[in-house]
Amino acid sequence: MPPTEQLPRNDIRLYDRLADQWWRPRGVFAMLHWLAAARGELVPPPERAGAVLVDLGCGAGLLAPHVRGYRHIGVDMSASGLRQAREHGVTAVRGDVLRVPLRDGCADVVVAGEILEHVTDLDAAVREIGRVLAPDGLLVLDTLAATRRCRFVAIGVAERVPGMAPRGVHDPRLLVDRAALVKVAAEVGIPLRLRGIRPVLSDVAGWLLGRRDSVRLRPVRDTGVLFQGVGRKVG
Repeated sequence: MPPTEQLPRNDIRLYDRLADQWWRPRGVFAMLHWLAAARGELVPPPERAGAVLVDLGCGAGLLAPHVRGYRHIGVDMSASGLRQAREHGVTAVRGDVLRVPLRDGCADVVVAGEILEHVTDLDAAVREIGRVLAPDGLLVLDTLAATRRCRFVAIGVAERVPGMAPRGVHDPRLLVDRAALVKVAAEVGIPLRLRGIRPVLSDVAGWLLGRRDSVRLRPVRDTGVLFQGVGRKVG
């Protein structure tokens, strides 16, 4: 495909086109590094030898440096991303998060980072999470809220700021209804707690000026743009 050809929004081919950007701290996926660090802070050390962490939508394995000690299984549709994930110690599995090719109850932890806003069937994705998560297993997620403000910030603004988000990466129709997410998670036995997160503004300024290679994310009460969810599956 010619590099200048415009892809539809939320097209998986975008990740192969930008495969050389994944591990660049100032590349087009820079914000995914910040999110991976914030996500990793919510994952406790493994409680047993051989504990399994399933990383849905793992991309190139950006979570790997933040979740040491687990058998880290990454599921993604991007072959180029999975090749890089393997280089960072991830057991790479090519598959769709709507039909995860893993057995029931195999995961001590499921992480769904920046993936739910890309799926065409939120209920099916959450039910797959519930299926592969073991009783008392932990779910950690982050995603984008289905609000006008989020569409403006995450698509209208972020896709125009270099390093914030690649152009066309999100389809506004797939942003996540928070109430629907909490409801279907409860139905599969995972009571979710939600909290918002946002970049530390002074860090963003330093990053834009080239004085910082990373940006910290701070928890906030407002879940109307970017938010995290945490819950344990009822045993």
